[in-house]
Order: sequence, then C-alpha cells, then structure tokens
Amino acid sequence: MAPEGEEAAEDNVTPFPTGDDHAAQLRMIEALLFAAAEPLDIDSIAARLPEGADVGALIEDLQKMYAPRGVNLIRLANKWMFRTADDLTFLMEREAIQQRKLSRAAMETLAIIAYHQPVTRAEIEEIRGVSVSKGTLDVLMETGWVRLRGRRKVPGRPVTYGTTEEFMIHFGLENIGDLPGHEELRAAGLLEANLPPDFDVPTPSGEGGDGDGDFSEDEPEEEYGQALDEHLESAGEAEAAAKAG
Repeated sequence: MAPEGEEAAEDNVTPFPTGDDHAAQLRMIEALLFAAAEPLDIDSIAARLPEGADVGALIEDLQKMYAPRGVNLIRLANKWMFRTADDLTFLMEREAIQQRKLSRAAMETLAIIAYHQPVTRAEIEEIRGVSVSKGTLDVLMETGWVRLRGRRKVPGRPVTYGTTEEFMIHFGLENIGDLPGHEELRAAGLLEANLPPDFDVPTPSGEGGDGDGDFSEDEPEEEYGQALDEHLESAGEAEAAAKAG
C-alpha cells in the first residue's frame, strides 16, 4: 500500500490531454508560441501536440481569440508568432532603439535582391548601373536581411544572394510574393509619374531557383565557406576598382 503522501501527489498529476481535448490543445499551442524565442511553423507545433490534433484549425481558433486583444497571433514567413496589436505599437516607442538608416545604395541593392533573387553581384551591378561596394552587401548581411543563396551552374559558378526569414518578418511579409507590385508602388508614391512606358516591376522570384535549372542552393559547409570568401574577395576587388577609377 502506497504512503498517503504518494497518493496525494498522484491525485495532483494533470493527465496529458487527449487528441479531442480542444481547449487543452489551444492552451498548449498558446504556451508554445509564448515561450518560443522565434516564430514556429505548423510542423514544429504539431510535433509537441497529441497525435491527431488538427493544428490548422486550432491555430485559426487561437487567432480569432486573440484578434481583439493587446497581442495578436500572426503569420509571417509561413510561421506563427504573437505580436503587439498594430494600434498599440505606440506604447513601445519610448523603448525602441534608434536604428541606423540604410544608405540609398543599400536600399536599392536590397530591393534588387528581393525582387530578382537569387541574384549575383554582377546582375545587381547591371541593374543598378554602378558597382556594388563591399560595405553595401556587408551591411545588408550583418542586418540579417540578406544571405548567400548558392551558386549559378554556369562557368565561374558565381555566388548568388537572396533575402532571409528575418527580412520577411521585419517587413511583415507572409511570403516573398507579398512584395508590392507596380500599381501598389505607384499608389504609394514610390514611383515617378514620368517613367518610361516599358518600365515594369519584376515579379518576385521567391525562395526557389530562377526557373532555368542553373541554380544550386544546397552546398556542403566547406563550399559555403568558400563562397563567403569569394564574396569578400570580389567585394574588395570591386571597391578597389571603383577607387582607382
């Protein structure tokens, strides 16, 4: 016969929620998202819930529950996270750290990478019409908005660049296809009225390759290191050439 203390302890044990315990599963997802250091995707959430749980429906219900509250459940970069409601962000303004503004060159380079990714340094320079300095790409990579994507399967196998998950989260994009198009940019006053008639805003190419079968993203770790070295070397050469010119 077990001691009375052990029986009391067993009585206080909360049973693991069953697969049809909707309210308990909502609480579990709420706890996971609240404690997570970064946004979670559906698979990561499902892995910690009872087998058979309808994660999609649970997320939808939880999102509705938090819609009128001070924090909302939102999806960014195909992952879920809690964020302060848009109409209450002013409360955090005093705590915000003043950020360094990106230069015009950095903003132009970031836009080219976002809309044309995966894109090489030479392609960026061709679109901008000027060379890209080492500092410009370094700042974008240090910010966490740009990363090395892989290499073109062409002679020389040049390194390509693309945006990151942090980029999409910062700019409130669910996926890269949510970037504004021609009409949206014009309506926002970001495009001049006297643009050439053949001017167009490219359709973002997304997270995949460029569609021509000449791109490789998955590289061994040593190749990634070599690609980073080449990025630094080519950036230095471009900067030196610009100064010499």
